[in-house]
Amino acid sequence: MLPVFRILYPPTSGGFFLPLGNRHLALDLQRIQPMRFYLTLLATIGIQWLSGQTLGGNAVFHFLSQPNTAQVAALGGYNISAISKDVGMSFQNPALLRQGMHQQLNASFHSFLAGIRNYSFTGAWQLAEAKTTLAAGTNYFDYGTITQTDASGMILGSFRPVDYVVQVMASRRYKDYFRYGLTMKYIHSNYGQYRSSGLAFDVGVSYYDSLNQLQVSLVAKNMGTQVKTYDGSNRKEELPFDLQAGVTKRLANAPLQFSVTAHHLQQLNGYYNDTSFRASEGEIGYAANSTLQKIFSHLVFSAQVFLHEKLELDAGINFQRRQDLNAYNLSSGLNGFTFGTGIFLRRVHIRYATGLYQRNLFHQFSINLNWNGRDM
Repeated sequence: MLPVFRILYPPTSGGFFLPLGNRHLALDLQRIQPMRFYLTLLATIGIQWLSGQTLGGNAVFHFLSQPNTAQVAALGGYNISAISKDVGMSFQNPALLRQGMHQQLNASFHSFLAGIRNYSFTGAWQLAEAKTTLAAGTNYFDYGTITQTDASGMILGSFRPVDYVVQVMASRRYKDYFRYGLTMKYIHSNYGQYRSSGLAFDVGVSYYDSLNQLQVSLVAKNMGTQVKTYDGSNRKEELPFDLQAGVTKRLANAPLQFSVTAHHLQQLNGYYNDTSFRASEGEIGYAANSTLQKIFSHLVFSAQVFLHEKLELDAGINFQRRQDLNAYNLSSGLNGFTFGTGIFLRRVHIRYATGLYQRNLFHQFSINLNWNGRDM
């Protein structure tokens, strides 16, 4: 504990000393930096919540991992560090909120598989006196009308299942390079007669060097609890906790930006391996995933090409998605690859993303604008 305490509160001059054996710990309560206090508090809370979060992937509200905006979808589905003016990115990492996003609105429509529709909205504003950027948003999933039957198959009617999350994000700057942020979430699922809700929060920290165009981020997501269970019992299920780290670098002499994002760092093996399914699909000589495969299953690589100040091309590769979507009697094709483009006009930014899920494509559109009509 002492080494951790020394890192967060290193000795400073002008303080007072507490004897600790042959050592002395210099403390100056008036010089303790605010961010160190918040980091200590958040780390303590996070450790307590981590002890109750799932590590095996069996959790409720998995829709929380779906990208809310086309930029995230085009970059492989995970990105917490992209150098961007897109306020929708704050949904993934509250520390990405910036003062320049004041009064910006992001709206997104996602045409997913099997008729699933996804709608997302995010808006931000700057509190000048508090030196804080706030944002609020929602991510809503409509699964269409589904026939309701009993156990014998008799049709009883129909229902329309939905999932949604409502988020409030806040971010503040710390010195020249750092920002830290907090997200509070209300989560709700409605599957006919079965309903569930939950509360969760995310904590994010970002380091941004504008001179070298480098951004590094760390986020702990979905720390919380199920408030109301689907069956009405007191047996609460766990939330899909996700510890993520990301780095983005924009090249100085080329119109390129690269990102690497690592997700689910709290567990090594993120694969779901059904050996009976593999055998039924004709896979010969099945062997468990290697350590290298397990490592790559946590990684998402992406690139952005700035063809013009008004045009951008995006691409990403999500290794876990590629592995999960592989059919063992078919070629892998472009499973796990995503692509997108951005068109930036004076007062509106438009983005599109697509990717292959075996033989089906998804399509996601986003639009960013300032609700007061100012230039972007």
